[in-house]
Amino acid sequence: MRHLMNPLDFSVEELDSLFDLANDIEKNPAKYAHACEGKKLATCFYEPSTRTRLSFESAMLSLGGQILGFSDAASSSASKGESVSDTIRVISCFADICAMRHPKEGAPMVAASKSMIPVINAGDGGHQHPTQTLTDLLTIRSLKGRLGHFTIGLCGDLKFGRTVHSLINALVRYPDIHFLFISPPELRVPDYITDMLHEKNISYEEVIRLEDCISRLDLLYMTRVQRERFFNEEDYVRLKDFYILNKAKMELAKDDMLILHPLPRVNEISVEVDDDPRAVYFKQVQYGVYVRMALILTLLNINV
Repeated sequence: MRHLMNPLDFSVEELDSLFDLANDIEKNPAKYAHACEGKKLATCFYEPSTRTRLSFESAMLSLGGQILGFSDAASSSASKGESVSDTIRVISCFADICAMRHPKEGAPMVAASKSMIPVINAGDGGHQHPTQTLTDLLTIRSLKGRLGHFTIGLCGDLKFGRTVHSLINALVRYPDIHFLFISPPELRVPDYITDMLHEKNISYEEVIRLEDCISRLDLLYMTRVQRERFFNEEDYVRLKDFYILNKAKMELAKDDMLILHPLPRVNEISVEVDDDPRAVYFKQVQYGVYVRMALILTLLNINV
């Protein structure tokens, strides 16, 4: 039995196979429509989510399976004090696979250690969000035709953004990638990330103004400033609109630069950018369904 806690749990070769499967699902959805008949996915979400939870549910339903679960801690026995370990033992009796989101870092790992079914980390605090990373990698590979040999800018909340941390850790395994970290000083990428890049001799720059570097980018990964990760409302209000990507900034970018965003969006990408063919964040959502379908099939050892 296998779990997914971290994007690095899969080798580069295994990811290639997973992405090939996801691309085949995209091209031949009918072939996979009954692959998970008789199987159940439990979505155990201890904090709010729209895209990730519905993406998992859509993926399982598209495979012909069934879903059960809860969408916040208040509607689970966690509100009565039940531990994650006990919850997963119970869920293991009801479902064949579980996707878990939790505000505490490491909680899905604890669940996996006690589980009798595969557990997928659907986000744990500010730590990891591996299925978003798989979504990001599949989007890049499908639309750019490669993983590697590009300059990527990551912009916004690089301190608390688990999607950013996961993506950086995944991308360092591919050749010739240059990182540009675009953030205010208060939201810089954590030291453990830059230490890792130094150790691996991977080039990066830290930049404050998006306008100063957007012309150099092959990919721009925008993120929102996350209110829920701030201890101080004043800091959030001061920083929330630090970056706003609009048409004027897009005129400085390459014709084939792609804009990604894990969503939800607040103000950081103006709606006027949505019609730009370089804006692929809604395509990214669709790729998220395909990659989660591929992941469910892989963890359940179902071959079609």
